Amino acid sequence: MTHNEAMPETPGPITRFARMLWADKFALAAAIFLLIVLVMALIGPAWLDAAAQKQNLRGRNAPPFHVDLGWLWFLGADALGRPLLARIIVATQNTMMVAAGAVLVSAIAGSMLGLIAGYAGNKVSQVIMRIADVIMSFPSLLIAVIVLYVFGPSVTNLIIILSITRIPVYLRTTRAEVLEIRERMFVSAARVMGASQKRIIFRHILPVVLPTLTTIATLDFAYVMLAESSLSFLGIGIQPPEITWGLMIAQGRQYLTNAWWLSFWPGLAIILTTLSLNLLSNWLRIALDPVQRWRLEMRGHKNG
Repeated sequence: MTHNEAMPETPGPITRFARMLWADKFALAAAIFLLIVLVMALIGPAWLDAAAQKQNLRGRNAPPFHVDLGWLWFLGADALGRPLLARIIVATQNTMMVAAGAVLVSAIAGSMLGLIAGYAGNKVSQVIMRIADVIMSFPSLLIAVIVLYVFGPSVTNLIIILSITRIPVYLRTTRAEVLEIRERMFVSAARVMGASQKRIIFRHILPVVLPTLTTIATLDFAYVMLAESSLSFLGIGIQPPEITWGLMIAQGRQYLTNAWWLSFWPGLAIILTTLSLNLLSNWLRIALDPVQRWRLEMRGHKNG
């Protein structure tokens, strides 16, 4: 037996994660759907923006599943005769941009503050935690309503206010993890060997906390997207001519009795996206946990 036969090649991390994703068919379907959503967000406005804005009053509230006006009208048309399929695809970019921006800002800010609060002295930790308590003492949607009413609705203002309201989630989670991890042997060994606090935090502690933060961010993406849709539904989110899924639902609510499809299709897009994010988050929680991932690896090895 040769050396290569005795020692089979170990698959790389990408292959391992692909096998684990293949082992969970629900997570695989969710990942494929989210990939389609991402592609729509990237190329949708450049591809269909003109069609999404073009009015056709002869096709007002056209019912779905008819292609008399063209394939873009397969999901029906709105009150101005604009194709819903094109508008849903174009609206994907604004919806995803707000959610991704808010999650990214809140995750970075909250994680950094949590690392400091968990590793620094008691006084610094107490100050940071009191700031988080102040933010959490107010309902997030109420803060968003007040701020957007005062400063005006825009993509930037939406991202800022939604990210501020979500910072405590990452801050408190990171701090709790750091308080436990900093007492482990490998951190004590690094401290004894003279490693700086910055190196200990970013080289030894952060990689251990990162899987938990990734799972939270995936779930939080769905929450922020629903929050943005709620604000747009209330009329204080992104304003026309810009569109989001939540704004499309708001524009169609007065036609619910005779044109249900105006609100149904963007609502279905929100439901499927949040469901996919939840399924993928559950898969990530297992795939990134060294204690539990062997189940997915065994199933993926059998299937692959």
